[in-house]
Amino acid sequence: MNIDLYPLWNSLRIAAISCVLVFFLGIFFAYYAARLPRAVKGVLDVVLTLPMVLPPTVCGYFLLLLFGAKRPLGIFLANFGVKFVMTWYGGVLAALVVSFPLMYRTARGAFESFDDTLAYSGQTLGLSNTYIFWRIRMPACRQGILAGTVLAFARALGEYGATSMLIGYTPGRTATISTTVYQLWRTNDEAGAMFWVLVNLAISTVVLLAVNMLETRQKRRGRA
Repeated sequence: MNIDLYPLWNSLRIAAISCVLVFFLGIFFAYYAARLPRAVKGVLDVVLTLPMVLPPTVCGYFLLLLFGAKRPLGIFLANFGVKFVMTWYGGVLAALVVSFPLMYRTARGAFESFDDTLAYSGQTLGLSNTYIFWRIRMPACRQGILAGTVLAFARALGEYGATSMLIGYTPGRTATISTTVYQLWRTNDEAGAMFWVLVNLAISTVVLLAVNMLETRQKRRGRA
């Protein structure tokens, strides 16, 4: 059986890039949202976590409304050679939108549980806010940050609905593991579909095992 490995490469590329973007965006919004008044934070939470409760196809539909070739924003971006519809980096956008709420919620919970007296102590010692954030706050919140990052990567890797709506399925161009599974199943190629299902399962298992090992090491260091 001749297997085209492009879906694997494309899925890993989309998941990795979107995960990096989600990491920084999620931390940024989570950090500032945790410091907002409750009413404002409630409104912001609804806006930022809406993709988590909407069907992925609905998210993909909204992305098409924004970035479609005949939409104002899509036409504007096309002038600079940027096109999100039917391109692999459109998959990055779709994965970013659907995985962002997972990173945001877990990171925000970690920041809210942080003991601010540690930050105040650092300020009394003359430490900068940047130093306090990266060397005190982030290490203290690493468990929540790590969990959010892993969930975001796994969600991006398995994304289908928004991805299929925005970039479709083109072998060698936009095919991902999830869209390939559906196309092979639709054409009654159950062996090929099962192969990609097992590949996805193996990657997800390896990622989760690696995270569990990392958490175990961190706990041992903390006890030591």
